[in-house]
Amino acid sequence: MDRRYRIRQVANCLNLATPLGLLISTVGGATRERGPDGLILAFGYRFGFPVAGAFTVGNVVLTKRRELDEKLVRHEARHATQWACCVGLPMLPLYLLAMLASVAICGHQASCNVFERLAGLDDGGYPRTPPRWRRRPGGDQQQ
Repeated sequence: MDRRYRIRQVANCLNLATPLGLLISTVGGATRERGPDGLILAFGYRFGFPVAGAFTVGNVVLTKRRELDEKLVRHEARHATQWACCVGLPMLPLYLLAMLASVAICGHQASCNVFERLAGLDDGGYPRTPPRWRRRPGGDQQQ
């Protein structure tokens, strides 16, 4: 494994984000398997929250699905790096604030969310909704 992914893996263990992700995957009834670059893929997560194709806690990528495409795994891997950079659990309130700001700015939880933008909106399957003040009345809402 590449050194940077090993550092991310260790950081997310030490900051308790990955242990939290493993706990969530267990409570959520997910089946875990090794993923690329030190990720743990947890398939079959049974709860409806959060509403997303997949979500990441530490190095654990959780999904209701039975498989994930390569683009979405890349997107979620970037979130794992964000967990390491935010020193673990502070990521939760920071992400929630970014999500609320995105809803206020553009009416969508991800389009203007700094964490989602840095992880790659296209790879995550999110739309590029422009800020409310840049929309033309009756015009196209996507950019």
